[in-house]
Amino acid sequence: MHKRKLGNSDLEVSAIGLGCMGMSFSYGPPKDKQEMTALLGAAVDRGVTFFDTAEVYGPYLNEELVGEALAPFRNQVAIATKFGFDISPNSDPRGMKGSPGLNSRPEHIQEAVEGSLKRLKVETIDLLYQHRVDPNVPIEDVAGAVKELIQAGKVKHFGLSEAGVQTIRRAHAVQPVTALQSEYSLWWRKPEAEVIPTLEELGIGFVPYSPLGKGFLTGKIDENATFDSSDFRSTLPRFTPEALKANQALINLLGAIAQRKQATPAQIALAWLLAQKPWIVPIPGTTKLHRLDENIGAVSVELTSDDLLDIDDAAAKIAVQGARYPEKLEQMTGR
Repeated sequence: MHKRKLGNSDLEVSAIGLGCMGMSFSYGPPKDKQEMTALLGAAVDRGVTFFDTAEVYGPYLNEELVGEALAPFRNQVAIATKFGFDISPNSDPRGMKGSPGLNSRPEHIQEAVEGSLKRLKVETIDLLYQHRVDPNVPIEDVAGAVKELIQAGKVKHFGLSEAGVQTIRRAHAVQPVTALQSEYSLWWRKPEAEVIPTLEELGIGFVPYSPLGKGFLTGKIDENATFDSSDFRSTLPRFTPEALKANQALINLLGAIAQRKQATPAQIALAWLLAQKPWIVPIPGTTKLHRLDENIGAVSVELTSDDLLDIDDAAAKIAVQGARYPEKLEQMTGR
């Protein structure tokens, strides 16, 4: 597996990481713990060294799973986790019912980190993200709190998720930001306008989540797909039958290039991301070994400058339909 450095930092990780959320949260009921433990071990065997979790996934279940499964490989891997939601018994972490339940007050960050350290079975968190920007807490206070945790040896690197460029700049001025994690793929290219140039200027790495469009870019989901109410996608405008049908043009494009390259649509989508910048590390999630192997295989897919031009030209003619989140969740991004 090729390695990449996240921005100007010394955090070097596998070119493709593993998003672990779906093992415990968002895509139906939690998966079998033994199977997921085996999958995480298999990922390490295949050279994956970058694993992504968060306290809100479960809540807590995913951190516990990742911590236990990766304990034997602790010195070989980097684990990223996140704080920023209020996961008290009465809160609603997804913001589906009442308030969004954000909490990035410095004292809450300290508490969250203590919990994450225990669940992950580590003495230091490799990369700690603010999960969503909290409009009630100045980002300088958040960055300052993480800076103290870094000085105390409890955290190595600071990250932000779905933050806007002004927030990134203000945070970076207090405590250098190692990575931004935000959605980015062939069907969500908004970061190209302002975010990616800002990251390049400041020397910050980029970790795209949902690099396969929550499964859509694998080519395995069409307008007849149905999603159980426990599947987060059942709430997303982009996963209505109408949007899925309209967006099929993007799958046709990936399929055509995949045929030419003797690859799969998912591998082309990931290879396209890897080709954008040398400091981009996508974190596709999966619960299946054959998908893990497929995703890792994207590292070997060479896209030439002509291939990239072809993809861009064709993609420019496709208007992706449907918002990526319901309005309430979209409001929590880009702040």
